[in-house]
Amino acid sequence: MHIPPYLKKKSWQRFFLGFATGAIIAYVLFIFMYGSMYERLFEKNLSLQSQVSELESQNNALSEDKKAIDEENKERLTVERIEIVIANADKLQLDRLIIHQLDDMIKKEINHIIGNDIRTVSESVKLLQSTIQNKEFSIDDFTYYFEVETMTISNTVEFTLIAKISS
Repeated sequence: MHIPPYLKKKSWQRFFLGFATGAIIAYVLFIFMYGSMYERLFEKNLSLQSQVSELESQNNALSEDKKAIDEENKERLTVERIEIVIANADKLQLDRLIIHQLDDMIKKEINHIIGNDIRTVSESVKLLQSTIQNKEFSIDDFTYYFEVETMTISNTVEFTLIAKISS
């Protein structure tokens, strides 16, 4: 077999030697970078797994506490909903849309009592009444004021209100 003439030349031999050396150096560099990247990812994976197990144990503990609190709350009576009755709606000729809007506005003002213990709500009756009576509710060009006629506290808190209009 015949050896090509460019393999006999020193410049070509240096080129092939440099090519082989560069390939070996690139391979070693690639393996080093891959190893360091894999090591960082492995460490991150381990830390994330430990965080997940920590959060799972915390979640289990909190859910057990929640179950215990729920059982405890079942024994206590709480406010579940609010009902608003406007006693003089017919007299003021309020249509159903305005009554519905006023109900929503009033419920937004006192919505914080839902889920509270009935005892707590009954202690703050004056505050609830003053919250409704001191607030003005504006719909279209009319401003509505309310006076609390009656208030019934049980699982459903029911307000009977008397509406007053000022334009």
